[in-house]
Amino acid sequence: MDRFSNANAASTLLSSRDRGWTGLEAEFLHIQAGRTHVPGSRTHRLGIHFGRAVNAHCQCDGRHYRRQQKHGDIDVVPAGLDGWWEDDRDCTILRLNIRPELLNAAARELGRDPETVSLAPKFQLRDPRIESIAWAIKAEIEAIIPSDRTYADMLGMALAIRLVESDGQKRFEPADARATLTSRQQRRLAEFIEDHIDQSLSLADLAAVAGLSVSHLKPLFRATFGMPVHRYVLTRRVERARLLLMAANIPVAQAALETGFAHQSHMAHWMRRILGLTPGMITRMHS
Repeated sequence: MDRFSNANAASTLLSSRDRGWTGLEAEFLHIQAGRTHVPGSRTHRLGIHFGRAVNAHCQCDGRHYRRQQKHGDIDVVPAGLDGWWEDDRDCTILRLNIRPELLNAAARELGRDPETVSLAPKFQLRDPRIESIAWAIKAEIEAIIPSDRTYADMLGMALAIRLVESDGQKRFEPADARATLTSRQQRRLAEFIEDHIDQSLSLADLAAVAGLSVSHLKPLFRATFGMPVHRYVLTRRVERARLLLMAANIPVAQAALETGFAHQSHMAHWMRRILGLTPGMITRMHS
């Protein structure tokens, strides 16, 4: 369920805009009651209904759908497809825009030729895995202090993989759960993260360093380092910032900049979460 052709029909309550996400965009929208035309888009779109139910009428892909749209119901609209949506009362939706490049990358992660993936329109879909990913994305755009960008990358890829899987073709069997990175891969990843700690790191960057696909990197990284990629990167940022504040008489804002945090408050938030200490406490302890 997605509408944006009528400027008065939708107001944006939350957005991933300006968060540096790639391949995925998210908006939490308030939709006014009534009928709205949705033109075709360059992105694949998901609309997840949030809150109380509405009576809805959809005309899309040459078909009509009349239904009661409930919390968690999902509409999937492939790129290029347009239609009309009409609700009998105001409602809220989480709209997710997935770029075709991300879907193609997900297909390759699953060992599929992207040309064979055909995303079909679906309406009032119930999929617990997509819903779980969607609410995690909503929580991320709600957060005043965002997680590391690798977390958004992970959510976007998980969503794209689920969409590719849902076209009915079987994916490859997962790798052995006991497998880990080689010592060389582990060393190269650790060194790369330390050398680029002041930069915005992506899962694709790290997968390239290890010579793996993103889907293979994630479980192997967790099995090797004992935590997900985004958590490890945040932990290393915090540790580098702690050492800077201890060893050098520099402003807190500069320490945040040199360790890849978005701003001083971002660093302080994760220091409290990971160390149980604030930047001020650390500088006072070592002054």
